[in-house]
Amino acid sequence: MEGSAKTVYLETMGCQMNVLDSELVLGQLRAQGYTSTDDMTGADVVLFNTCSVRDHAEQKVLSRLGALRKPKLANSDMVIGVIGCMAERDPDGIFAKMPHVDLVCGPGELNKVPALVEEVRSGRSRAIALAQSLSRRSTPLQRALEYDSVEALDLARSPAPDQNVLQSYVRVQRGCDKFCTFCVVPFTRGAERSRPASQIVDEAKMLADRGAREITLLGQTVNSYVNQEHGRPVRFAELLERVSAVDGIDRVRFVTSYPGDFTDDILEAMRDVPEVCEYLHLPVQSGSDAVLGRMRRQYSVGQYIDLIQRARAFVPHLSVASDFIVGFCGETEAEHEASLRLIEQCGFKNIYVFKYSPRPGTVADKRAVDDVPDDVKRRRNADLLAHQERLAIAANQRLIGSTVEVLVEGYSKAALKAQEAEQTRGEEVSWRASDQLVGRTRSDQIVVFPGSPGQIGHFVTVLINAATALTLHGAVVSNAPVANASPRRFADRSLTVLDSG
Repeated sequence: MEGSAKTVYLETMGCQMNVLDSELVLGQLRAQGYTSTDDMTGADVVLFNTCSVRDHAEQKVLSRLGALRKPKLANSDMVIGVIGCMAERDPDGIFAKMPHVDLVCGPGELNKVPALVEEVRSGRSRAIALAQSLSRRSTPLQRALEYDSVEALDLARSPAPDQNVLQSYVRVQRGCDKFCTFCVVPFTRGAERSRPASQIVDEAKMLADRGAREITLLGQTVNSYVNQEHGRPVRFAELLERVSAVDGIDRVRFVTSYPGDFTDDILEAMRDVPEVCEYLHLPVQSGSDAVLGRMRRQYSVGQYIDLIQRARAFVPHLSVASDFIVGFCGETEAEHEASLRLIEQCGFKNIYVFKYSPRPGTVADKRAVDDVPDDVKRRRNADLLAHQERLAIAANQRLIGSTVEVLVEGYSKAALKAQEAEQTRGEEVSWRASDQLVGRTRSDQIVVFPGSPGQIGHFVTVLINAATALTLHGAVVSNAPVANASPRRFADRSLTVLDSG
Protein backbone atom coordinates (compact mmCIF):
# COMPACT_ATOMS: atom_id res chain seq x y z
CA MET A 1 0.00 0.00 0.00
CA GLU A 2 2.98 2.28 0.50
CA GLY A 3 3.67 4.54 -2.45
CA SER A 4 0.16 4.25 -3.89
CA ALA A 5 -3.16 5.85 -3.16
CA LYS A 6 -4.84 4.40 -0.07
CA THR A 7 -8.50 3.51 -0.42
CA VAL A 8 -11.32 3.34 2.12
CA TYR A 9 -14.71 1.66 1.86
CA LEU A 10 -17.22 3.01 4.40
CA GLU A 11 -20.77 1.66 4.62
CA THR A 12 -23.36 3.40 6.77
CA MET A 13 -26.32 1.82 8.53
CA GLY A 14 -28.99 3.60 10.53
CA CYS A 15 -30.02 7.17 11.13
CA GLN A 16 -29.15 10.58 9.70
CA MET A 17 -26.71 11.06 12.59
CA ASN A 18 -24.72 8.11 11.26
CA VAL A 19 -24.81 9.54 7.75
CA LEU A 20 -23.26 12.75 9.06
CA ASP A 21 -20.73 10.87 11.19
CA SER A 22 -19.61 8.91 8.12
CA GLU A 23 -19.18 12.09 6.11
CA LEU A 24 -16.98 13.55 8.85
CA VAL A 25 -14.90 10.38 9.24
CA LEU A 26 -14.32 10.23 5.49
CA GLY A 27 -13.24 13.86 5.58
CA GLN A 28 -10.64 13.07 8.22
CA LEU A 29 -9.34 10.07 6.30
CA ARG A 30 -9.27 12.09 3.09
CA ALA A 31 -6.97 14.56 4.86
CA GLN A 32 -4.66 11.60 5.54
CA GLY A 33 -4.45 10.74 1.83
CA TYR A 34 -7.28 8.21 1.51
CA THR A 35 -9.74 8.10 -1.37
CA SER A 36 -13.20 6.51 -1.24
CA THR A 37 -13.95 3.32 -3.15
CA ASP A 38 -17.02 1.17 -3.79
CA ASP A 39 -14.90 -1.99 -3.81
CA MET A 40 -15.36 -3.48 -0.35
CA THR A 41 -13.13 -6.53 -0.85
CA GLY A 42 -10.31 -4.57 -2.51
CA ALA A 43 -10.12 -1.57 -0.19
CA ASP A 44 -7.15 -0.90 2.07
CA VAL A 45 -9.49 0.12 4.90
CA VAL A 46 -13.06 -1.17 5.36
CA LEU A 47 -15.30 0.53 7.91
CA PHE A 48 -18.91 -0.13 8.90
CA ASN A 49 -20.71 2.68 10.69
CA THR A 50 -23.28 0.76 12.66
CA CYS A 51 -26.70 1.06 14.28
CA SER A 52 -27.86 -0.80 17.39
CA VAL A 53 -31.47 0.38 17.51
CA ARG A 54 -32.66 -2.89 15.91
CA ASP A 55 -31.20 -6.38 15.83
CA HIS A 56 -31.64 -6.55 12.04
CA ALA A 57 -29.12 -3.75 11.57
CA GLU A 58 -26.54 -5.56 13.68
CA GLN A 59 -27.08 -8.84 11.84
CA LYS A 60 -26.50 -7.03 8.55
CA VAL A 61 -23.12 -5.80 9.82
CA LEU A 62 -22.13 -9.29 10.96
CA SER A 63 -23.03 -10.61 7.52
CA ARG A 64 -20.84 -7.97 5.85
CA LEU A 65 -17.98 -8.77 8.20
CA GLY A 66 -18.33 -12.49 7.50
CA ALA A 67 -17.92 -11.81 3.79
CA LEU A 68 -14.53 -10.22 4.51
CA ARG A 69 -12.89 -13.29 6.06
CA LYS A 70 -11.42 -14.55 2.78
CA PRO A 71 -10.32 -11.11 1.49
CA LYS A 72 -8.57 -10.52 4.83
CA LEU A 73 -6.78 -13.88 4.55
CA ALA A 74 -5.65 -12.92 1.06
CA ASN A 75 -4.52 -9.46 2.17
CA SER A 76 -3.35 -9.30 5.77
CA ASP A 77 -2.70 -5.55 5.42
CA MET A 78 -6.41 -4.83 5.01
CA VAL A 79 -7.76 -2.91 8.02
CA ILE A 80 -11.33 -3.82 9.04
CA GLY A 81 -13.17 -1.65 11.52
CA VAL A 82 -16.58 -1.37 13.18
CA ILE A 83 -17.53 2.12 14.27
CA GLY A 84 -20.66 3.66 15.73
CA CYS A 85 -23.32 2.39 18.12
CA MET A 86 -22.79 -1.35 17.71
CA ALA A 87 -19.09 -0.91 18.45
CA GLU A 88 -19.91 0.96 21.65
CA ARG A 89 -22.57 -1.52 22.74
CA ASP A 90 -20.78 -4.82 22.18
CA PRO A 91 -17.06 -4.56 21.34
CA ASP A 92 -16.20 -7.91 22.96
CA GLY A 93 -18.99 -9.65 21.03
CA ILE A 94 -17.70 -8.24 17.74
CA PHE A 95 -14.18 -9.48 18.34
CA ALA A 96 -15.44 -12.87 19.54
CA LYS A 97 -17.66 -13.44 16.50
CA MET A 98 -15.34 -11.79 13.97
CA PRO A 99 -11.70 -12.23 15.05
CA HIS A 100 -10.48 -10.68 11.78
CA VAL A 101 -11.84 -7.25 12.86
CA ASP A 102 -8.98 -4.87 13.65
CA LEU A 103 -10.62 -1.90 15.34
CA VAL A 104 -13.78 -0.79 17.10
CA CYS A 105 -14.67 2.83 17.78
CA GLY A 106 -17.77 4.20 19.49
CA PRO A 107 -19.75 7.21 18.21
CA GLY A 108 -18.23 9.46 20.85
CA GLU A 109 -14.66 8.77 19.70
CA LEU A 110 -14.92 8.97 15.92
CA ASN A 111 -12.38 11.78 15.67
CA LYS A 112 -9.80 9.13 16.59
CA VAL A 113 -10.51 6.85 13.61
CA PRO A 114 -7.48 7.97 11.50
CA ALA A 115 -5.14 7.40 14.43
CA LEU A 116 -6.70 4.00 15.13
CA VAL A 117 -6.24 2.95 11.52
CA GLU A 118 -2.57 3.94 11.61
CA GLU A 119 -2.15 2.16 14.95
CA VAL A 120 -3.39 -1.06 13.36
CA ARG A 121 -1.28 -0.61 10.23
CA SER A 122 1.92 0.10 12.14
CA GLY A 123 1.57 -2.45 14.93
CA ARG A 124 -0.77 -5.04 13.42
CA SER A 125 -2.59 -5.06 16.77
CA ARG A 126 -6.18 -4.27 17.58
CA ALA A 127 -7.17 -0.69 18.30
CA ILE A 128 -10.10 0.30 20.51
CA ALA A 129 -11.69 3.66 21.37
CA LEU A 130 -14.87 3.68 23.44
CA ALA A 131 -16.59 6.22 25.66
CA GLN A 132 -17.79 3.64 28.19
CA SER A 133 -15.19 4.72 30.75
CA LEU A 134 -16.67 8.23 30.77
CA SER A 135 -20.16 7.52 32.03
CA ARG A 136 -22.93 9.68 33.44
CA ARG A 137 -21.20 9.26 36.80
CA SER A 138 -18.02 10.88 35.51
CA THR A 139 -16.72 14.05 37.10
CA PRO A 140 -17.50 17.41 35.45
CA LEU A 141 -13.89 17.60 34.24
CA GLN A 142 -14.09 14.14 32.66
CA ARG A 143 -17.36 15.02 30.95
CA ALA A 144 -15.85 18.27 29.63
CA LEU A 145 -12.87 16.37 28.20
CA GLU A 146 -15.22 13.84 26.62
CA TYR A 147 -17.31 16.59 25.05
CA ASP A 148 -14.23 18.37 23.67
CA SER A 149 -13.11 15.08 22.08
CA VAL A 150 -16.48 14.53 20.45
CA GLU A 151 -16.84 18.14 19.33
CA ALA A 152 -13.51 17.96 17.51
CA LEU A 153 -15.13 15.77 14.84
CA ASP A 154 -17.69 18.44 13.89
CA LEU A 155 -15.28 21.35 14.22
CA ALA A 156 -12.87 19.70 11.76
CA ARG A 157 -15.56 19.35 9.07
CA SER A 158 -14.21 20.06 5.60
CA PRO A 159 -16.27 18.86 2.62
CA ALA A 160 -14.38 17.66 -0.43
CA PRO A 161 -14.31 20.15 -3.32
CA ASP A 162 -16.51 17.86 -5.43
CA GLN A 163 -18.86 16.87 -2.59
CA ASN A 164 -22.55 17.64 -3.05
CA VAL A 165 -23.56 19.79 -0.07
CA LEU A 166 -26.82 21.09 -1.54
CA GLN A 167 -28.78 19.51 1.32
CA SER A 168 -26.55 19.20 4.36
CA TYR A 169 -26.88 17.91 7.89
CA VAL A 170 -25.59 19.89 10.86
CA ARG A 171 -25.43 18.30 14.29
CA VAL A 172 -26.78 20.48 17.09
CA GLN A 173 -26.97 17.92 19.87
CA ARG A 174 -25.57 14.56 20.91
CA GLY A 175 -26.88 11.87 23.19
CA CYS A 176 -30.24 11.37 24.89
CA ASP A 177 -31.59 11.50 28.45
CA LYS A 178 -35.03 9.96 27.86
CA PHE A 179 -34.21 6.29 28.56
CA CYS A 180 -37.22 4.85 26.77
CA THR A 181 -37.37 1.22 27.85
CA PHE A 182 -36.79 -0.13 24.33
CA CYS A 183 -33.94 2.16 23.28
CA VAL A 184 -30.19 1.66 23.43
CA VAL A 185 -29.23 5.19 22.27
CA PRO A 186 -28.58 6.66 25.76
CA PHE A 187 -26.11 3.83 26.36
CA THR A 188 -24.30 4.10 23.02
CA ARG A 189 -24.33 7.89 22.50
CA GLY A 190 -24.27 9.03 26.10
CA ALA A 191 -25.94 11.90 27.92
CA GLU A 192 -27.71 14.68 26.04
CA ARG A 193 -25.52 17.71 25.35
CA SER A 194 -26.01 20.63 22.99
CA ARG A 195 -23.36 22.29 20.86
CA PRO A 196 -22.73 26.05 21.14
CA ALA A 197 -25.03 28.04 18.87
CA SER A 198 -22.14 30.06 17.46
CA GLN A 199 -20.37 26.90 16.24
CA ILE A 200 -23.57 25.64 14.61
CA VAL A 201 -24.09 28.94 12.78
CA ASP A 202 -20.44 29.02 11.67
CA GLU A 203 -20.81 25.50 10.26
CA ALA A 204 -23.97 26.53 8.40
CA LYS A 205 -22.12 29.53 6.94
CA MET A 206 -19.28 27.31 5.76
CA LEU A 207 -21.72 24.93 4.08
CA ALA A 208 -23.61 27.82 2.47
CA ASP A 209 -20.34 29.11 1.05
CA ARG A 210 -19.79 25.63 -0.46
CA GLY A 211 -23.24 25.61 -2.10
CA ALA A 212 -25.67 24.35 0.56
CA ARG A 213 -29.20 25.69 0.20
CA GLU A 214 -30.96 23.44 2.70
CA ILE A 215 -29.78 22.65 6.22
CA THR A 216 -31.22 19.90 8.42
CA LEU A 217 -30.43 20.28 12.12
CA LEU A 218 -29.83 16.90 13.80
CA GLY A 219 -30.37 15.76 17.35
CA GLN A 220 -31.72 12.71 19.14
CA THR A 221 -34.36 14.97 20.72
CA VAL A 222 -33.56 18.08 18.74
CA ASN A 223 -36.35 20.27 20.11
CA SER A 224 -34.90 20.04 23.64
CA TYR A 225 -31.74 21.83 22.46
CA VAL A 226 -30.43 24.43 24.93
CA ASN A 227 -26.94 25.86 25.33
CA GLN A 228 -25.66 28.58 27.65
CA GLU A 229 -24.23 31.62 25.90
CA HIS A 230 -22.91 34.64 27.81
CA GLY A 231 -24.88 33.59 30.87
CA ARG A 232 -28.22 33.09 29.11
CA PRO A 233 -29.81 30.02 27.51
CA VAL A 234 -30.13 29.75 23.75
CA ARG A 235 -33.09 27.48 23.04
CA PHE A 236 -34.10 25.74 19.87
CA ALA A 237 -36.48 28.38 18.55
CA GLU A 238 -33.70 30.97 18.68
CA LEU A 239 -31.27 28.56 17.04
CA LEU A 240 -33.74 28.10 14.17
CA GLU A 241 -33.83 31.87 13.67
CA ARG A 242 -30.03 32.18 13.69
CA VAL A 243 -29.43 29.38 11.20
CA SER A 244 -32.21 30.68 8.97
CA ALA A 245 -30.52 34.08 8.84
CA VAL A 246 -27.36 32.61 7.23
CA ASP A 247 -27.02 34.10 3.76
CA GLY A 248 -27.56 31.49 1.08
CA ILE A 249 -29.64 29.09 3.19
CA ASP A 250 -33.18 28.89 1.78
CA ARG A 251 -34.57 26.01 3.78
CA VAL A 252 -34.10 24.78 7.34
CA ARG A 253 -35.43 21.46 8.65
CA PHE A 254 -34.85 19.58 11.88
CA VAL A 255 -35.05 15.96 13.07
CA THR A 256 -35.89 14.19 15.32
CA SER A 257 -38.33 15.87 17.70
CA TYR A 258 -39.57 14.40 20.97
CA PRO A 259 -43.32 14.95 21.51
CA GLY A 260 -43.02 15.53 25.24
CA ASP A 261 -40.67 18.52 24.87
CA PHE A 262 -42.32 20.47 22.07
CA THR A 263 -43.01 24.09 23.03
CA ASP A 264 -45.02 26.77 21.26
CA ASP A 265 -42.01 29.02 20.69
CA ILE A 266 -40.74 26.44 18.17
CA LEU A 267 -44.11 26.46 16.41
CA GLU A 268 -44.01 30.27 16.35
CA ALA A 269 -40.57 30.12 14.68
CA MET A 270 -41.92 27.64 12.13
CA ARG A 271 -44.77 30.05 11.42
CA ASP A 272 -42.79 33.30 11.37
CA VAL A 273 -39.37 32.40 9.93
CA PRO A 274 -39.69 31.94 6.15
CA GLU A 275 -36.78 29.53 5.82
CA VAL A 276 -38.12 26.99 8.35
CA CYS A 277 -40.00 24.28 6.46
CA GLU A 278 -43.52 23.08 7.20
CA TYR A 279 -42.41 19.60 8.19
CA LEU A 280 -42.06 17.65 11.44
CA HIS A 281 -40.67 14.21 12.14
CA LEU A 282 -42.46 13.40 15.39
CA PRO A 283 -42.15 9.74 16.46
CA VAL A 284 -45.12 8.50 18.49
CA GLN A 285 -44.19 4.76 18.65
CA SER A 286 -47.70 3.58 19.62
CA GLY A 287 -51.33 4.69 19.63
CA SER A 288 -51.96 3.05 23.01
CA ASP A 289 -51.43 4.84 26.33
CA ALA A 290 -50.71 1.51 27.99
CA VAL A 291 -47.94 0.72 25.52
CA LEU A 292 -46.53 4.25 25.78
CA GLY A 293 -46.41 3.77 29.55
CA ARG A 294 -44.51 0.51 29.20
CA MET A 295 -42.15 2.28 26.81
CA ARG A 296 -41.72 5.16 29.29
CA ARG A 297 -42.45 7.72 26.58
CA GLN A 298 -43.51 10.53 28.98
CA TYR A 299 -46.60 11.66 27.03
CA SER A 300 -50.07 10.31 26.31
CA VAL A 301 -51.86 9.72 23.03
CA GLY A 302 -54.13 12.66 23.86
CA GLN A 303 -51.14 14.95 24.39
CA TYR A 304 -49.65 13.80 21.08
CA ILE A 305 -52.87 14.50 19.19
CA ASP A 306 -53.15 17.90 20.90
CA LEU A 307 -49.60 18.73 19.76
CA ILE A 308 -50.42 17.80 16.16
CA GLN A 309 -53.56 19.93 16.21
CA ARG A 310 -51.73 22.85 17.84
CA ALA A 311 -48.89 22.61 15.33
CA ARG A 312 -51.29 22.70 12.39
CA ALA A 313 -53.05 25.70 13.88
CA PHE A 314 -49.71 27.54 13.94
CA VAL A 315 -48.44 26.16 10.62
CA PRO A 316 -51.10 25.54 7.97
CA HIS A 317 -50.30 22.74 5.49
CA LEU A 318 -47.86 21.20 7.98
CA SER A 319 -46.81 17.66 7.05
CA VAL A 320 -45.90 15.18 9.77
CA ALA A 321 -43.94 11.93 9.61
CA SER A 322 -43.89 9.49 12.50
CA ASP A 323 -42.35 6.26 13.79
CA PHE A 324 -44.17 3.22 15.18
CA ILE A 325 -42.94 0.08 16.92
CA VAL A 326 -45.13 -2.99 16.55
CA GLY A 327 -45.07 -6.02 18.81
CA PHE A 328 -43.61 -4.28 21.85
CA CYS A 329 -43.71 -6.37 25.03
CA GLY A 330 -47.29 -7.26 25.91
CA GLU A 331 -48.89 -5.48 22.95
CA THR A 332 -52.46 -6.76 22.47
CA GLU A 333 -54.64 -6.67 19.38
CA ALA A 334 -56.62 -3.81 20.91
CA GLU A 335 -53.43 -1.82 21.47
CA HIS A 336 -52.35 -2.51 17.90
CA GLU A 337 -55.74 -1.30 16.63
CA ALA A 338 -55.24 1.90 18.63
CA SER A 339 -52.16 2.60 16.50
CA LEU A 340 -54.24 2.13 13.36
CA ARG A 341 -56.78 4.64 14.68
CA LEU A 342 -54.04 7.14 15.49
CA ILE A 343 -52.74 6.95 11.92
CA GLU A 344 -56.25 7.79 10.75
CA GLN A 345 -56.57 10.69 13.17
CA CYS A 346 -53.23 12.35 12.51
CA GLY A 347 -53.01 12.26 8.72
CA PHE A 348 -49.28 11.50 8.52
CA LYS A 349 -47.34 12.19 5.34
CA ASN A 350 -45.53 8.91 5.90
CA ILE A 351 -44.60 6.57 8.73
CA TYR A 352 -41.66 4.33 9.56
CA VAL A 353 -42.67 1.03 11.17
CA PHE A 354 -40.31 -1.28 13.03
CA LYS A 355 -40.80 -4.69 14.57
CA TYR A 356 -39.68 -4.68 18.20
CA SER A 357 -36.47 -6.52 18.95
CA PRO A 358 -34.94 -6.62 22.46
CA ARG A 359 -31.79 -4.56 22.81
CA PRO A 360 -29.32 -5.78 25.44
CA GLY A 361 -28.94 -3.40 28.37
CA THR A 362 -32.32 -1.71 28.00
CA VAL A 363 -35.02 -1.81 30.68
CA ALA A 364 -37.37 -3.75 28.41
CA ASP A 365 -34.75 -6.42 27.84
CA LYS A 366 -34.07 -6.75 31.57
CA ARG A 367 -37.57 -6.49 33.00
CA ALA A 368 -40.11 -7.32 30.28
CA VAL A 369 -40.87 -10.34 28.11
CA ASP A 370 -40.68 -10.24 24.33
CA ASP A 371 -43.94 -12.19 24.14
CA VAL A 372 -45.40 -11.16 20.75
CA PRO A 373 -44.66 -13.88 18.17
CA ASP A 374 -42.64 -12.84 15.14
CA ASP A 375 -45.40 -13.73 12.69
CA VAL A 376 -47.77 -11.44 14.61
CA LYS A 377 -45.18 -8.65 14.50
CA ARG A 378 -44.85 -9.07 10.74
CA ARG A 379 -48.60 -8.96 10.25
CA ARG A 380 -48.99 -5.86 12.44
CA ASN A 381 -46.13 -4.19 10.61
CA ALA A 382 -47.90 -4.84 7.30
CA ASP A 383 -51.22 -3.63 8.77
CA LEU A 384 -49.82 -0.22 9.68
CA LEU A 385 -47.99 0.25 6.38
CA ALA A 386 -51.01 -0.77 4.32
CA HIS A 387 -53.30 1.57 6.28
CA GLN A 388 -50.88 4.45 5.87
CA GLU A 389 -50.49 3.73 2.15
CA ARG A 390 -54.25 3.98 1.57
CA LEU A 391 -54.44 7.28 3.41
CA ALA A 392 -51.31 8.70 1.76
CA ILE A 393 -52.54 7.88 -1.75
CA ALA A 394 -55.80 9.70 -1.08
CA ALA A 395 -54.01 12.70 0.45
CA ASN A 396 -51.48 12.96 -2.38
CA GLN A 397 -54.09 12.65 -5.08
CA ARG A 398 -55.80 15.70 -3.63
CA LEU A 399 -52.64 17.60 -4.58
CA ILE A 400 -53.16 16.91 -8.29
CA GLY A 401 -53.67 20.23 -10.04
CA SER A 402 -51.73 22.22 -7.44
CA THR A 403 -48.27 23.76 -7.81
CA VAL A 404 -45.40 23.10 -5.42
CA GLU A 405 -41.98 24.57 -4.84
CA VAL A 406 -39.24 22.00 -5.45
CA LEU A 407 -35.53 22.09 -4.70
CA VAL A 408 -34.05 19.99 -7.52
CA GLU A 409 -31.69 17.37 -6.10
CA GLY A 410 -30.60 15.47 -9.20
CA TYR A 411 -31.64 12.62 -11.47
CA SER A 412 -34.41 10.20 -10.51
CA LYS A 413 -33.14 6.75 -9.50
CA ALA A 414 -36.22 5.14 -10.98
CA ALA A 415 -35.58 6.96 -14.24
CA LEU A 416 -32.01 5.69 -14.43
CA LYS A 417 -33.24 2.14 -13.83
CA ALA A 418 -35.77 2.55 -16.61
CA GLN A 419 -33.04 3.72 -18.96
CA GLU A 420 -30.94 0.69 -18.07
CA ALA A 421 -33.90 -1.61 -18.72
CA GLU A 422 -34.52 0.07 -22.07
CA GLN A 423 -30.94 -0.51 -23.13
CA THR A 424 -30.93 -4.12 -21.90
CA ARG A 425 -34.17 -5.19 -23.55
CA GLY A 426 -34.09 -2.85 -26.52
CA GLU A 427 -37.53 -1.55 -25.57
CA GLU A 428 -38.69 2.01 -25.81
CA VAL A 429 -40.26 3.86 -22.91
CA SER A 430 -42.59 6.82 -23.10
CA TRP A 431 -40.08 9.27 -21.72
CA ARG A 432 -36.33 9.80 -21.78
CA ALA A 433 -34.87 8.57 -18.51
CA SER A 434 -32.02 11.07 -18.75
CA ASP A 435 -34.57 13.89 -18.53
CA GLN A 436 -36.18 12.75 -15.27
CA LEU A 437 -35.24 14.81 -12.22
CA VAL A 438 -36.20 14.50 -8.58
CA GLY A 439 -36.52 17.01 -5.77
CA ARG A 440 -38.42 17.74 -2.57
CA THR A 441 -41.04 20.20 -1.50
CA ARG A 442 -40.86 22.26 1.68
CA SER A 443 -43.13 19.63 3.28
CA ASP A 444 -40.64 16.88 2.33
CA GLN A 445 -42.72 15.41 -0.49
CA ILE A 446 -40.66 13.67 -3.18
CA VAL A 447 -41.44 15.05 -6.66
CA VAL A 448 -40.38 13.50 -9.99
CA PHE A 449 -40.62 15.50 -13.22
CA PRO A 450 -38.99 15.96 -16.64
CA GLY A 451 -36.26 18.58 -16.57
CA SER A 452 -32.79 19.56 -17.61
CA PRO A 453 -29.39 19.34 -15.88
CA GLY A 454 -29.24 23.12 -15.47
CA GLN A 455 -32.13 22.97 -13.02
CA ILE A 456 -30.25 20.79 -10.52
CA GLY A 457 -29.49 22.77 -7.37
CA HIS A 458 -32.18 25.36 -8.10
CA PHE A 459 -35.80 25.94 -7.15
CA VAL A 460 -38.57 25.33 -9.66
CA THR A 461 -42.35 25.35 -9.53
CA VAL A 462 -43.96 22.05 -10.52
CA LEU A 463 -47.59 21.41 -11.46
CA ILE A 464 -48.64 18.06 -9.97
CA ASN A 465 -50.43 15.76 -12.41
CA ALA A 466 -50.16 12.33 -10.73
CA ALA A 467 -49.45 10.86 -7.33
CA THR A 468 -48.62 7.65 -5.47
CA ALA A 469 -48.39 7.07 -1.72
CA LEU A 470 -44.78 8.28 -1.56
CA THR A 471 -44.17 10.29 -4.73
CA LEU A 472 -45.69 13.22 -6.61
CA HIS A 473 -45.29 13.49 -10.39
CA GLY A 474 -45.55 16.67 -12.40
CA ALA A 475 -44.16 19.13 -14.90
CA VAL A 476 -42.15 22.31 -14.41
CA VAL A 477 -44.23 25.42 -15.03
CA SER A 478 -41.71 27.98 -13.83
CA ASN A 479 -38.04 28.20 -13.00
CA ALA A 480 -38.96 30.57 -10.19
CA PRO A 481 -40.31 29.71 -6.75
CA VAL A 482 -44.02 29.69 -6.07
CA ALA A 483 -45.72 33.07 -6.25
CA ASN A 484 -46.28 33.54 -2.52
CA ALA A 485 -42.74 32.64 -1.50
CA SER A 486 -40.86 35.08 0.69
CA PRO A 487 -38.71 37.47 -1.38
CA ARG A 488 -36.09 37.28 1.34
CA ARG A 489 -35.61 33.56 0.73
CA PHE A 490 -35.29 33.76 -3.01
CA ALA A 491 -33.69 37.08 -3.86
CA ASP A 492 -31.46 36.47 -6.90
CA ARG A 493 -31.30 32.71 -6.25
CA SER A 494 -33.70 31.13 -8.76
CA LEU A 495 -33.31 30.46 -12.46
CA THR A 496 -34.75 33.10 -14.73
CA VAL A 497 -35.19 31.28 -18.05
CA LEU A 498 -37.51 28.34 -18.70
CA ASP A 499 -37.57 26.25 -21.84
CA SER A 500 -40.31 23.70 -21.23
CA GLY A 501 -40.35 22.48 -24.80
